[in-house]
Amino acid sequence: MKLIVVILVIATMPVCAEAQTSTNATVTHARNVLKIISADKAKAQTYCEMAKVFDQIERAGEKDTKKTDKLYRTMNELAKKLGPEYAALVYGLPKVDPNSQDAQEINATFAALDKLCAK
Repeated sequence: MKLIVVILVIATMPVCAEAQTSTNATVTHARNVLKIISADKAKAQTYCEMAKVFDQIERAGEKDTKKTDKLYRTMNELAKKLGPEYAALVYGLPKVDPNSQDAQEINATFAALDKLCAK
């Protein structure tokens, strides 16, 4: 589910990042993002805030486009705070086969990040 949200963020995220061509690079970005966010309380808090905003987007659904547009803008601003490594990860996600081993590893990375929010 988080993978879907991240892909949605791609469409509206104005953060510039160098595009990577291989899924191995995306897996590497996922590992780096996990290390960076896990080691930085402020970035972990930002990631958790993004998760909360995503939950609000899911609850609002398609019926309240003004609210979801505002929430997506909020999510984009939060994503910028996570840095270029996060942006590179997000931009690489569409290149990853969702049924691949790489996708499983990336999903495990997002699950580990989600655990930071449960604390």
